[in-house]
Amino acid sequence: MNAVDKPFLRALAGEAVWPPPIWLMRQAGRYLPEYRAAKEKAGGFIELCLNPELSAEVTFQPLRRFPMDAAILFTDLPMLPWAMGQPLHYGRGGAEGVGPILDPVRDAAAIAALRPEGAAQRAAPIMETVARIRAGLERDHPGTALIGFAGAPWTVACYMIDGRGGHGFPEARRMAERDPALLETLFASLLDAAEAYLVAQAEAGAEALMLFDSWAGLLPPEGFERWVIGPTAALTARLRARLGADYPLIGFPRLAGPGIPAYAAAAGVNAVGLDETVDLRGELPRGVTLQGNLDARTLVAGGEALEAATAGILDAMRGRPFVFNLGHGITPDTPIEHVAALVRQVKRG
Repeated sequence: MNAVDKPFLRALAGEAVWPPPIWLMRQAGRYLPEYRAAKEKAGGFIELCLNPELSAEVTFQPLRRFPMDAAILFTDLPMLPWAMGQPLHYGRGGAEGVGPILDPVRDAAAIAALRPEGAAQRAAPIMETVARIRAGLERDHPGTALIGFAGAPWTVACYMIDGRGGHGFPEARRMAERDPALLETLFASLLDAAEAYLVAQAEAGAEALMLFDSWAGLLPPEGFERWVIGPTAALTARLRARLGADYPLIGFPRLAGPGIPAYAAAAGVNAVGLDETVDLRGELPRGVTLQGNLDARTLVAGGEALEAATAGILDAMRGRPFVFNLGHGITPDTPIEHVAALVRQVKRG
């Protein structure tokens, strides 16, 4: 199917598609029993990410239940530093539990030991997964687009420096404040690796790329401009030089709040993901597609609350280029029937 026949890609190109296309962050995940079975079969989370057959299977699982307009490659943000040579393992619970845990990178010697030039090659199993997914979509879900992704530079740096998530990343913030030159050195390595990693995904079949900046909201305004917008703009410029000016790019500066307009104007993306804290009735960026922003907790609640919140988002976004999504990922306690009800309502417009 041609890209113009895929509602998700039409929305990213600036068309006000209605009903809006829908996909959900972590639509392949622990709320699905078949996902849990696949992870157990793989033997662990990293093993699942590096098993093309099972990773592709996990990516397809939600599509068999719900008519999503996009599938997203099943992998995880810290797989990029792993591909650069930073040791990685997952604690109990995998991506949605205790892990990931990385050996921290906090000095020049540790940065010099990274191997950004080999990132795409080391991640070859992930690229095979992309190719398998794209072939399966064209065969069984021809109207569904494929999204590749990576963490944005700031968020990946947070994991690399602190070694784990969930604690506010004090070491990364300290480096940004006290040794910005060292952080710039890390970003230079990260940009090289991310470019190669994402271009390889596109060449393997990804039809759009998403940059997850999950921890963008940790920074003050001046830090946000320097460490979120600047490196993201540098990366998107590289990607466009390699993939073409019209290649669809999505940025998700989570919890960026008042920084979102500046991000939309300068980050070089076609679409901006909005988290659940953004008021869609307020002043929103123009000139980009918006994606979001149902609260994942409302999806868990279901019922009238879910129906009303979904209707409010649809009313606010009618007539704009828009992709319906959550403000963050689906949580493991989400009832499957609530996801089905959401998709039905969005498809009705």
